[in-house]
Amino acid sequence: MKQSKQSSSPPRSSAFSTIKAKWQTKSDFLFSLRKFFHSWKNVSIKWRIFGAFVIFTILVLTVLWIFQTVLFDQFYEHTKRNELSNAAETIQQNLYSPNLGNVIDETARSGQIYAVGLRADGKILFNSDFSPNRFSMMIGEHLMEVLQRTVMEGGKHYEVIRGKNNDIHNDSNRALVYATVQKDESGNQYMIFLYTILTPQRATIRTIRTQIMWLTLLLLVVGALLALYLSKRISAPIIRLNGTAKELATGDYDVVFDESGYSEIAQLGHTLNYAAHELGQVEQLQRDLIANISHDLRTPLTMISGYAEIMRDLPGENTPENVQIIIDEANRLTALVNDTLDLSKLQSGTQKIEKTEFDLTDNIRNILHRYDKMTDCVLTFDADCDVVVYADELKISQVVYNLINNAITYTGSDHRVMLQQVMDGNQVRIEVTDTGEGIPEEKL
Repeated sequence: MKQSKQSSSPPRSSAFSTIKAKWQTKSDFLFSLRKFFHSWKNVSIKWRIFGAFVIFTILVLTVLWIFQTVLFDQFYEHTKRNELSNAAETIQQNLYSPNLGNVIDETARSGQIYAVGLRADGKILFNSDFSPNRFSMMIGEHLMEVLQRTVMEGGKHYEVIRGKNNDIHNDSNRALVYATVQKDESGNQYMIFLYTILTPQRATIRTIRTQIMWLTLLLLVVGALLALYLSKRISAPIIRLNGTAKELATGDYDVVFDESGYSEIAQLGHTLNYAAHELGQVEQLQRDLIANISHDLRTPLTMISGYAEIMRDLPGENTPENVQIIIDEANRLTALVNDTLDLSKLQSGTQKIEKTEFDLTDNIRNILHRYDKMTDCVLTFDADCDVVVYADELKISQVVYNLINNAITYTGSDHRVMLQQVMDGNQVRIEVTDTGEGIPEEKL
């Protein structure tokens, strides 16, 4: 009996489940990340500054740790390479100097560098006295290899060589070799061969790591305390300004913002104080505006009420002239109400002045005529001639009405109110005088 052999494969649903699980994990991570950044936006400035200082401290310590431990060997070897290169250049410059021996000995002692100069035929040009036997033997083993690599690399070659055991975990038998092929003035080739012992650094690195570990703990504590102090000091003026601004928002325009602290906060405090002062003035102007509008509305209402009472109480005064005065005052009241409804234009300064040419002198006479039967005050008007002006007639009438009403209200016991029209070049001035006590100068 033959049996068919089928290869087993994982169900497709299982693969889809795996992909779905991975996607869900990724989505959860992105959601958590967005949630973190959203919550970070709501953190106060004090803790933001604190967090920034702490992160900066950690970054500095991390960079310090990397450079002092992980990259220590690379920097040490790079420094040694520069020393060998500089020593070779110094020897080359003094190759035919009578002080060549002193230069080589000084170079060898100062940098613990072993130097050998070889001609192309293998003869020794110079040789330093500093020559540890162990490393001399080690260099001898690799001499031909170094020579070949130097020629292949264009005349300069660096190499780290080890002793016979070649244990890469043992750095106690390493040397850095530098070889360069040069030509003298006669065109003859020679080779400068230098090497220096790479001092074991593992103990040094362990010591540095221990020091940096304690330094990290110390700096983290000091950095956290310093960050907390600075964050409080920087954010405190802003918090005070915020508290004062909340008082300003309640309508208290007498608040004083703190102008101390660093320059930007002081400037902000000064600007907010100026804004509070201006808001207070706007509030006062609004009150004055409402008071003035109320005063303007009261005047035509008083005229209408007065003439209506006269016509009711005195049958002979029920004349078309008096009815016309009531109609005129009602029309003026309508115009004032329209101005009141247009208060937003007044506040924004966009209300238009409707200027026309009219007889100012005749306008004042008509206003005084309306007061004749309403008051027992003696109203006089002195005008040499009729004057035609170009202005807003309604606004001028409002001003004259208000001045006359104030004069009638506050005049003396003789109940006299004098109006005078004074010409001043191409301008005209209307003066209203009463015999009352007047307004104190400090309240004008």
